[in-house]
Amino acid sequence: MLQLAERMGRAKPSAIMAVAEKAKKLKAAGRDIISFSIGVPNFLPGEHVYQAARDALSKDSGQYGSNRGADALLDAFLKHMEDLGLTGYTRANVSTGIGAKHVLYNLAEALLDEGDTIAFPAPYWTTYVDIAEIVNAKILELPCPASQDYKLTVEQLDAALATKPKVFLFNNPSNPTGMVYTKEEIIALADVLVKYPETWIITDDIYNRMLFDGLEYYNFVQARPELRERTVFVDSLSKTYGMPGWRVGFMAGPESIAKAVTTLNSNHITNIPEVTTAAAIAALSGPQDVTEAKNLEFQGKRDLVMAALAAIPGVVCPRPQGAFYVFPDISVAFGKSHNGTVIHDDVEFCSALLEAKGVACVPGSAFGEPRALRISYTCPTPQLAPGMQRIQEFFAELK
Repeated sequence: MLQLAERMGRAKPSAIMAVAEKAKKLKAAGRDIISFSIGVPNFLPGEHVYQAARDALSKDSGQYGSNRGADALLDAFLKHMEDLGLTGYTRANVSTGIGAKHVLYNLAEALLDEGDTIAFPAPYWTTYVDIAEIVNAKILELPCPASQDYKLTVEQLDAALATKPKVFLFNNPSNPTGMVYTKEEIIALADVLVKYPETWIITDDIYNRMLFDGLEYYNFVQARPELRERTVFVDSLSKTYGMPGWRVGFMAGPESIAKAVTTLNSNHITNIPEVTTAAAIAALSGPQDVTEAKNLEFQGKRDLVMAALAAIPGVVCPRPQGAFYVFPDISVAFGKSHNGTVIHDDVEFCSALLEAKGVACVPGSAFGEPRALRISYTCPTPQLAPGMQRIQEFFAELK
């Protein structure tokens, strides 16, 4: 009997999308559903982005494009990096992909052989495990519970790198926690990284402009410039510019890695389409007012969610300072019941919450932390307070 490739046994559907799809079906069936599940920014880019796409469509060449990305797109991204404080890169250091997820997959293929180890902090974005398992890499999770603000410590990193993983993958600001490492914390971790030259470093930092409370983005390469030779910076238009469906991702790092990703592009996707490229250039180079306004809006939403969680006895939630997530520890509910149904874990909690109150959240176990759940607060503003009130009511009804 014909069989699929063995790797398909390691490939799993997105746990986040599974929750979102269930909520969508319930809503279609007439339920009043408020979704805090999927990490979609829920805003659209400025009109200049659409105008650039229309203009490009009217001038479509009908030709293949560059495997690396159009020069104008690479230049726009390099300018974006300079604005973040990442200078000294050239087109030869950069490549593109169909979203950051595709870039990360290309990096896994380029850097990891079967049996190699990739290390990353937990909680983590679900895709990290998925990609590692598809390429059959070993995974070294570094647990960072709420008691340490979901942040990696110097001691943890030192111990992990001493085992010589092939790749260390880092996410700042964090999905799912929304936590942001301070400049001082980045410097301390960078001082550890320089001690272990046999490990590649990937910084998946697509929320780098979604920072609150006056914080500024800081990267390992800024802290220790010698790390540039083995550090890859990953970025995307999806979150910052409200363009998740446009699928544009970037990487910047050593020329050898950029060349490898470009080679994989030539076998996977060929190129980013012309129309998408034009829109991406406009997003990066044009007015930033929409992005800046939404960042202020998300900070206010963060405050609303945190205030609501603070009113629930026993719930612990470090205060996020970026992205658009909160990640409360809801283990106080475990062992209690709601309407006669005993809640043993985060999956049962989220299922009961959705059924009883019509609020969709993603179980923390999808991100490597089974005592928590993720709230994405990008829903329409009028839904946010009622959704949080339903969560408060759910906790109050536990026995």
